[in-house]
Amino acid sequence: MKIAEYFETIKDHLFVVSFVADFKIIKQVDRSKNGHIRARVTFTDNSQLEFSEFVEQNADDEIQLVTYSYHWSDENDTAIRRWDNTKHFPNLKNFPHHIHAPTGEVEESVIPGAPTNIFAILDEIAKIIGHE
Repeated sequence: MKIAEYFETIKDHLFVVSFVADFKIIKQVDRSKNGHIRARVTFTDNSQLEFSEFVEQNADDEIQLVTYSYHWSDENDTAIRRWDNTKHFPNLKNFPHHIHAPTGEVEESVIPGAPTNIFAILDEIAKIIGHE
C-alpha cells in the first residue's frame, strides 16, 4: 500500500463510521517514503478527536506508524483522553506508548499504552460512547 492510499483509507473509514458527524483534514503530506496526516473529527455527541499520524513506507511496501497523537475532548474542549507515543515517559511499561487520562495533572494522568492507530482509537471511542 502506498502512503496516499493509506490516507485515503482513513478518510474513507471516517465517511462510514456511524458516530462521525464531520471531519476536516487539516494537513496531509504524502511523499514516496513518508507522510503526515492531521485531522479533526467531530462525533455525534459533539466531542472531538484531533489526531496526527506520521507514517513511513518500509522496504516491503508496508505502512509503519512512526509517531501518533490522538487527542479526544468533549464539546467544551475538556480533555477526555489522549493517546500518543512521544518519548517523554521512559520509565513507563510499553514506552513510548502511553495514555493521558483527564486528572488535571500531566504526570499523574499518564498510564501505559500500546501501539495503536486511528482505526483502533475509533473502535475504542465507539465502545466508550456506546456505538459498538
